[in-house]
Amino acid sequence: MLEVSWTTVRLFLHVLAATVWVGGQLTLAALVPAVRGVEGVPKIAARRFNQVAWPAFAVLVATGVWNILAEADKDSGAYRTTLIVKLAVVAASGVTAFLHARARSTAGLAVFGALTGVTALGSLFVGIQLAG
Repeated sequence: MLEVSWTTVRLFLHVLAATVWVGGQLTLAALVPAVRGVEGVPKIAARRFNQVAWPAFAVLVATGVWNILAEADKDSGAYRTTLIVKLAVVAASGVTAFLHARARSTAGLAVFGALTGVTALGSLFVGIQLAG
């Protein structure tokens, strides 16, 4: 068996948190239409998801900083540009999720929910580019 290193731990925690943040959003987006007709259930599900999603986002940010520090030797040219794009998309994902959680109108929920999903997926994609 291969040795477990801090790199393994760092990447595991980052991928685990991304699984919760991005995968949870996709799962919740698929479930909400099915439970929309049941009074209060979408709001309860969203509230419970937020209790898991926001700590996962915090782990993503923390391990993201750890990743940047660990990969500092790659910080040049195209890698740096890609990293800046990743940071912008992560920030957009967090901001739109925050706005979605506080939206009171159907339009606000739809727009910020869609933007959160798109930016979360975008962040995942750009993150894979950085790992390559």
